[in-house]
Amino acid sequence: MNEEADGLPVRPSVKPADPRFSSGPCKKYPGWDITHLNTDFLGRSHRAKLPQQRLRAAIDKSHRLLGLPSDWRLGIVPGSDTGAFEIAMWSLLGARPVDALVWESFSSDWAKDLQALGIEELNLLQADYGELPDLSRVNAAHDLVMVYNGTTSGVCLPDLDWLDADRDGLVLCDATSAAYAMPIDFGKLDVVTWSWQKVLGSEGAHGMLALGPRAVARLESSQPRYPLPKLFRLTRNGQLVEGIFMGATINTPSMLALEDLHLALDWADGIGGLETLWQRTRDNFDCIDSWVGQSPWIDWLARAPATRSPTSMCLQVVDDDFRRMSREDQQQAINAMLVRLEAENVALDIGNYRSAPPGFRVWGGATVETSDLAALTPWLDWAFAGFKQSLQENQHD
Repeated sequence: MNEEADGLPVRPSVKPADPRFSSGPCKKYPGWDITHLNTDFLGRSHRAKLPQQRLRAAIDKSHRLLGLPSDWRLGIVPGSDTGAFEIAMWSLLGARPVDALVWESFSSDWAKDLQALGIEELNLLQADYGELPDLSRVNAAHDLVMVYNGTTSGVCLPDLDWLDADRDGLVLCDATSAAYAMPIDFGKLDVVTWSWQKVLGSEGAHGMLALGPRAVARLESSQPRYPLPKLFRLTRNGQLVEGIFMGATINTPSMLALEDLHLALDWADGIGGLETLWQRTRDNFDCIDSWVGQSPWIDWLARAPATRSPTSMCLQVVDDDFRRMSREDQQQAINAMLVRLEAENVALDIGNYRSAPPGFRVWGGATVETSDLAALTPWLDWAFAGFKQSLQENQHD
C-alpha cells in the first residue's frame, strides 16, 4: 500500500460523482430528476380509464423492453418481488414434488416458505455462500423454485442450458437482480418475478409477475392447497383474472411510483434498450473484476468465474491477517471501513448482507456509471490500508 510521508495511507484525490452503490433500492438512472415526474394522475382512482391505461402502458413497455415471449402475461402486484414470488408459490405449487435451489439468503427464505406450505415432497439442493448447488440433481418431473441471481452472495446462474426444455414440472424463477441486467432464456422458465427498484432503479413496493402459458394452464386446472388471501388470488371460478395483466391491479398502486417507472423505462429505451442495459452492467463488472485482479487483499465471493454476478458484486477480504480474526472481529473491521467510506461520501450502503460472510457488496446494475466504480476502487484500497495500519499499531501496543 502506498503511504504518505507521515505513514498514513494515500488519500485518493478523485471521488465518485455519485456514491450510491446500494443493492436495493438501487441508484436512479443518470440524469434522473424528480421534477420530470408526471403528476397528472395523482389523487385519481387507479381504476379510472386514463390511470388504468397508464398502468397498462407500463406493463406493455416492460414486456417489450425485457423481451418476454408474446404469449406471456405480465402484471403489477403488491409487495415488490417478494410479493410476486409468494403469489406464484402459493398459487401454483403442490401438484408435484418441488426441487428448490438454495445458495444464499433469499433462496433460503423461499425454501422455508415451501416447508411452511407443507409440500409433501420437497428436495432442497443447497450450497454454501460463493457456490451453486449441483444443478444435475434437478428433476425434470418436479416443479423447480430458484433465484436467477443470488443477490446476497453474488452468485448467479451462468445460463439455463442445464434445464430440460421438455420438462414436465414448472420453473419458478425469482429474477429481481437479473431482469434487465443479463440475458435470460425465458423459453426455459414458466414464472419470472422482479421489482422496480433493482436494475431500473425505480421506486419500491411493487412487484412484476410474468406467467408463461404452462403456468397459466396450471392455474386454471388445479386448486391451491390452501385458501388464498385476496392479494394472492390470480383466478376466479377456475379462470385467470385477465384484468390483473391489463392494468387492473389487485390492490391500490402508487401512481407516483408508477410514473417513476415510466421514466426509467423511457431512459432504458432511449439509451438503446435491453442490449445496452446488459452492456452497461457488463462494463461495470469488468471494471471491478479488473481491480480485484490487481488488489491482493480482495477477491470475489463467488468461486467460479462464470457464476460471478455482474449486478450484486459480492467481495471478500483474503488478507491473511484479516482471515485470522474471528468472524465477529472481521465484521467489525468491515463496518469500520464502511464508516470511513461513508464519511468521505465515496460509498454508501456497500456492506455485505447480514447473513453473508463479512465483506463488501457493490451494485453494478445499468444505472451505475462505470466511471464512478473506477473512482471507488482506490478508496476501497485506501480504507483497507487504514485497517492494516490500525491492526499493526494495535499489535505493537
